[in-house]
Amino acid sequence: MTRRSNWPEHWESPEPSNPSGEDGGFRAGSEDSDGPAPMRAGAGSSRRRASRRTRGDGEAPGGGGRKEEEPRDPAERARAICLRLLTGTPRTRQQLADALRKREIPEEVAEEVLSRFEDVGLIDDTAFADAWVESRHHSKGLARRALARELRTKGVDSAVIDEAVGQLDPEQEEETARVLVERKLRSTRSLDRDKRLRRLAGMLARKGYSEGLALSVVRRALEEEGEDPEVLEQHLPGI
Repeated sequence: MTRRSNWPEHWESPEPSNPSGEDGGFRAGSEDSDGPAPMRAGAGSSRRRASRRTRGDGEAPGGGGRKEEEPRDPAERARAICLRLLTGTPRTRQQLADALRKREIPEEVAEEVLSRFEDVGLIDDTAFADAWVESRHHSKGLARRALARELRTKGVDSAVIDEAVGQLDPEQEEETARVLVERKLRSTRSLDRDKRLRRLAGMLARKGYSEGLALSVVRRALEEEGEDPEVLEQHLPGI
């Protein structure tokens, strides 16, 4: 009978994601070493006075320029918000609904606008989920369980999630796990055997791979590297 290893302990913790579906950007670099050009005497105070005159309502002295006002009609506001959020970045219906709620758009107006956006193809949760699975699996190596969790946080329907993650068959998932372990092997060679096993298996666990698959892939990789199978059997019984 196959015996189940009881480590690593935390198998329900996939790799932290970014619910927004997007990785963080870089901060801007520092100023050039020469520094800013010196300012003429008195220029700083005059600029501060000009800044105080224009601060607050966004108008230049004399009222020559006015800030563009948002539409007063709730439906027009909702459309403008959705179009702005969809520019360059696909969003799920739930993500847009949450944004409209925060902007205090009436629920019935939001539902009408979102349904219209769905009708014309500007919102498509199925296409979003398919693209998310393909992108996150190939770029981050995430398994089906982790991908499903990410999509749930974005409000995608369960049936749509099941269909999307179903694109990944078990063979493809196992191959991705094997590649991930191979990339990590070299950096763990200085560790003792137990710590190395935990490090490699834990990496796969955080990406949503099951305990059985993770330990099996790690054991096979270590055997191919030259580890004694009998010694590994003592550390990974029944795997």
